[in-house]
Amino acid sequence: MEEVKFGYVEKLSKLNFRAKDLRNLSKFEGASPPTVFIGSGLKYPLVNVGILSPIEKVEDAGVFDNPKGWAKDGFSITDVLKLRENLLNSRFTSKVTDSRMNKKFTEISKEIALSQTPVDVEIELKSGVDVGSNPDRVLTPNGMRAELKDARIHDNVKIDSKIDRAMNDEIKANEGISFLYTSGINEYSLSKILSVGVLGLKKDKKMVPTRWSITATDDIIAKELLKKVRNYRWIEDYEFFSGEYLGNQYLIFLFPNVWSYELFELYYPGSSWNPTKDMKASTDSEGYNGRTAYASNCGGGYYATRLPILEYLNTIGRQAGVLVIRLETPSYWAGLGVWVVRESVRKALAGDITKFESKENLLDEAVRISKEKYDFDPKIIYERSTLLRLYGTQKNLSRWF
Repeated sequence: MEEVKFGYVEKLSKLNFRAKDLRNLSKFEGASPPTVFIGSGLKYPLVNVGILSPIEKVEDAGVFDNPKGWAKDGFSITDVLKLRENLLNSRFTSKVTDSRMNKKFTEISKEIALSQTPVDVEIELKSGVDVGSNPDRVLTPNGMRAELKDARIHDNVKIDSKIDRAMNDEIKANEGISFLYTSGINEYSLSKILSVGVLGLKKDKKMVPTRWSITATDDIIAKELLKKVRNYRWIEDYEFFSGEYLGNQYLIFLFPNVWSYELFELYYPGSSWNPTKDMKASTDSEGYNGRTAYASNCGGGYYATRLPILEYLNTIGRQAGVLVIRLETPSYWAGLGVWVVRESVRKALAGDITKFESKENLLDEAVRISKEKYDFDPKIIYERSTLLRLYGTQKNLSRWF
């Protein structure tokens, strides 16, 4: 695993496209991972649609956009940044409804987003390349931008037959996402498919900015899983998981009860989103019936955390009340997007599970483990948790819900 990881990183980082004089770059051939980025910075319904690719042909282009692979192979923050800074976002302006119009650039973008494998592309630019990225809590960073003049695909694009079916069936977008997810298409591919406007009823199809499509995909899949999870029996024991990835430490508490979910995010001074000298915190929650409004405090991280937890509960065929504490430490010094949240939670849930017969034993032991592993005392959260307060005052949450 380590040899594979460092082979990729060493080979690709040596390219160092950003160190070249890009001011006069006008035409190149590259390979999209495949990735398309729909930007939300313009006045809606206008969006920037970008084809992401390195500015030369490279082997194994898929590694440029492979969060599951990065997590599996233990890529560091620096590893990911080295890859992403060598991607050029060749973009054009479009209306979100142009996905219905068979326009050349939007059709090329759709083919790339739907492809199962990297796509060889020829790109012609209007002007020089703008180097630099804007950090974002949801999006994975990109290194370079330029205005697209022309684009061509040089090979036959392979599209999964199930995706082709979902595109052409007259079904709603959320139904298409649900069908494809149960067919084995992961959420990373699904968010790209949703973003380019190929899902939904013919009259409703439109492009969705990438930052919105990521969270929407997490939410759609989670709601479908919840339809199953709410019908399962409660877990039998009190369960505790913990884990860490890229400076994000997770404490996950599962209680024998009906579905409920509460997330606390603590941002240490010096972490990617807290340049101050004081600890910052956010929290959002939901009960048995879910949320009716966007989780604006924790944002995309709320939905990216919830999805793998529901996947876990669906796998074991049980439901539970869930409390999650995320500690974003200074080791997470550069924001890489919510994929880090999703994969960090998956790593924690795949680790050792500790079971207890009572809530008190769970909470006491979690204090000990948290202090030893993370130098953190979760009692500060216990005192503020709505979920724990309800558990302490009622026999079970089913009466409240």
